[in-house]
Amino acid sequence: MGKGIAGLESAYHILFVAVLIFLAILLMLCLVRAIIGPRVADRVVSVNMMGTMTIVMIGILALMLEEGYLVDICIIYAMISFLSVIVLTKVYIGIYLERKERVKQMKSAKNVEEEEK
Repeated sequence: MGKGIAGLESAYHILFVAVLIFLAILLMLCLVRAIIGPRVADRVVSVNMMGTMTIVMIGILALMLEEGYLVDICIIYAMISFLSVIVLTKVYIGIYLERKERVKQMKSAKNVEEEEK
């Protein structure tokens, strides 16, 4: 019976390593999307996804290494990731509203010039 449990642990280890490799590949693809992404919204979503995948990777490492402190690090990283996405979204909304106001002012100035002629 002891041999079966060792085989199960070996299977879990292989599964965890495979999942970590898969998540690492997805993390690189998200990094490419964050750099290239045509819109700022794509970049913000990509950064959020990268944070979530990193949290999952730390959680899997906590299971593999049987280290409880990694779960604490995972929770702290989740809070930091959440706050960073909120700040990025707030900055993006500020830039969007500023650009929208500038376009509105330019249109009103153009209308005033046309009325003067």
